[in-house]
Formats: sequence, C-alpha cells, structure tokens
Amino acid sequence: MKYLSKLSSIILILCAMHLTVLAQKENWKNLFNGKDLKGWKELNGKAPFTIENGEIVGRTVPDQPNSFLATEKLYGDFIFEVEFKVDTHMNSGVQFRSEIKDDKDSCYVTDKKTFQRVHGYQMEIDPSTRAWSGGVYDEARRGWLYPMEYNPAAKTAFKNNAWNHYRIECIGNSIRTWVNGIACAHVIDDKTPVGFIALQVHEITNPKDAGQEVRWRNIKIQTENLKSSPADNLFVVNIIPNSLSDEEKKQGVKLLWDGKTTNGWRGAYKNYFPDNTWYIKDGTLNVKGSNGAEASNGGDIVTNAEYHAFDLQFEFQISDTANSGVKYFVTEKENNEGSAIGLEYQILDDDKHPDAKLGTGENRTMASLYDLIPPLRVYGSHKERRDKFPIGEWNRGRIVVYPDGRVEHWINGWKVIEYKRGTQYFYALVARSKYAKWPNFGMADKGHILLQEHGTHVAYRSIKIKEL
Repeated sequence: MKYLSKLSSIILILCAMHLTVLAQKENWKNLFNGKDLKGWKELNGKAPFTIENGEIVGRTVPDQPNSFLATEKLYGDFIFEVEFKVDTHMNSGVQFRSEIKDDKDSCYVTDKKTFQRVHGYQMEIDPSTRAWSGGVYDEARRGWLYPMEYNPAAKTAFKNNAWNHYRIECIGNSIRTWVNGIACAHVIDDKTPVGFIALQVHEITNPKDAGQEVRWRNIKIQTENLKSSPADNLFVVNIIPNSLSDEEKKQGVKLLWDGKTTNGWRGAYKNYFPDNTWYIKDGTLNVKGSNGAEASNGGDIVTNAEYHAFDLQFEFQISDTANSGVKYFVTEKENNEGSAIGLEYQILDDDKHPDAKLGTGENRTMASLYDLIPPLRVYGSHKERRDKFPIGEWNRGRIVVYPDGRVEHWINGWKVIEYKRGTQYFYALVARSKYAKWPNFGMADKGHILLQEHGTHVAYRSIKIKEL
C-alpha cells in the first residue's frame, strides 16, 4: 500500500509538472482586466457595455443595429477562449478576424442615423430551440458558412441558464470552434486573414425585449507557439475554390473536377468531351449559353466513374434566366434524345425562368428534386427568404446519398430535401411525373454524375466527392 501511495504521489507531481509546462507553452494573455474596457472600443450600434462583478455586461436596447465591443488590436492566427452567460431569449456571438470595411459601407436604421458596419466571421450564440450555438456566420457578407445542421450531434453542447465556454482556433485558413469542449464547426476560408475580435449584442425588433443581457468573463488569447487541436472528423466546409484541406483528404474527400482540365469527364452518350459547349476559365467550368433548349448545343457532361453512395459538393453561379442541373444515378441505358436521364438537383433562375412555375408545388425550382419534390423554403425572423440566389454570386450545393437509399439536397448550408429511394412514396412521386415512362427510374445501384447543358450560361467549381 505504501508503494502504491508513493507511486500515486509521483504520478500526481508529474501530471502537475506537465500541466505547468503546457501552460507555459500556451502563453495565454488576458484581453479583459476585470476592471475597465481598456483595449476595447464600441462599434456599429450603441447598446451599452458595462463592467459588473469583474464581468463585461452587454444589454439590448431598441432602435439600434447589432452592437459590438471590439478589441483595438487586430489578430491573425490565434486561439481564443471566453466564458459567457446569456438570457435565453437573446441572440449574440463572438466576432473574429473582423473589420470595418470602409466609411461608405453603412447600416441604415433611420433616415437620420447611420452606423459603420462590422464585417467578418462570427461564432454564433443561439439559446433558441434552433440551437446553432457554435456555428460560424459571416456577418454582413455571405451569411451562414457553417450552420449547426452540418453537425447536429453538437447542438446539445450549449447550456441555457449557465456559464458556457467557447474556444476558437484560427490557424492559417483553418477556422474551428468548440462549445464546452465539444467540437462544433470547421471552415476553411481566406476571406479575412486578420481582424479584430468583438463581443456582440444583437439588435432587437420588439421594444419589450430591451434589457436582455449577456455576460462575459475569462477572456483570453494566445498568439504564439500555436498548436492545432487533434482532428475531430467533422464535416469540413472549404470555401477556397477547387482545393482540399488536409482534414478533407484524411476523410476521403476527393476533387471530382481538378479546376484545370477535363480529366474524368466526357459528354453524355459520347466518348469525348464537348469543348465546343463547355469551357474552363479562371478555375471555373462553364457551359455556354445558346437557345435555351435542353442538351441541344453539345449536351451534358458526365463523370467517367459511377457512384453508389456519396457526399457530393459543388459550387455554382447562375446567369439571368439560367437553367441547369446536377443529376445522379445516370446510367445512359435509356439512350434518349435530349438530357440524359437521372435524379436531378435543379439549378434555375426561379424569378425569370418559366420552368419555375411548371410542375407541381414548386417541384421544378432551385434545389428541388426535379419534377418530384419541392425544396423546403427557409425564412428568417423577419419573414424574408433566406434561400435567395442572386445572379452572379456563388452558391454551395450538396447532394448526400446514403447506402440505405436516403438522399438529401442542401443549398448554402440549408437542408431542403430529404427522401428515400425505393419507398412507396418515392414510387408514387415517379408515377405522376415526367419520368413515369422510364422503367425503374432513379433506382440504379450506381451511376454517373452529370452536369446539364440547357442552353443558358452556368458556371461550376469546387466539385468534390466522398464515397460513403
């Protein structure tokens, strides 16, 4: 027993020494001294930030846009940690690598009040039932980069009516977040490599919500001798065009188009690539506009390989009145005229292309399972459409096909379609669609992936796949 007691003591001493060495190597620096707001400044709105009991307290006020308490110093690569407690009906966040873009870029509240607008990454604080705490939002720019639907298992990490611990790692182009020790988001992006860190008090639309508060404490950062946390196997959102991060490679993600050549692709029903219709420019794969007809100017292109279960990602850019699509389980056995047959993720200018008003219940609109299932429409707190697709901007599409036949369509971080092949529901949908004449439609064990030519200009990039 004495031997075990001595051994236990030695182990404890060694552990303490190890932790001391780690603490010295990590070299944390406090960003808040617990007494005043030295080193911080207020930006955007005018919600008050005060010091109480050694904590920073932010409170909501009416008629103000999002308000931020920002560091005067800018940070590039860092590891940041903070503890906070927030009212359950409030929304907040931690800005990082953020900036004031320019003096002309203002957020207008009334005709008499203008506010300089903060841009940049934000780690979301969301005590609502949506439970997106830990997700990554791009404030005043691109919107949601990593909603927590990408990682639903981590939606329970945040605790209401309690102090929560946030961790952000920004090292190079890698952005990772943790809530109470649970890995939440992983983004690869190079939009803003350096910027300030800021604490947010969100705007309110109802004066009755005034006085809600968020409290912050133990705010610290390290900027030297940074070491990334071990890999967590999260889904990675990589926004750098035509690239694969080290983590994606470890997970088995591969580029389906290399961004430079036509390798791996050919024309549907052809043994060559139709370069009179498709062309490569500045890392984008483009289909030329013509007469707007289906596959009449050279036709679709398909992958040489066939796929059974997969996670397919792609970015696309539509033009005015654009019409295209990404098809899967394309077998080419039909040998039909026009576009090759397969399940289709619709890509369309919903506002101007007439196909949006055809079909049944919007089942031919953007991100639908074409002519079969309409997409979920996503609305924000002010009843504005969140799933808008402006001409000329890049959108992120995703198709996930599981081995058991389940299929999902995603767009810009929103899951808008979910169904299962081979169910009675699926067969009923096919029976009343334009595909009813094709035997066993959509039920092939494997097939090619297809990009559709429909006589209008559409550009693609960052096409990548992970076989499941």
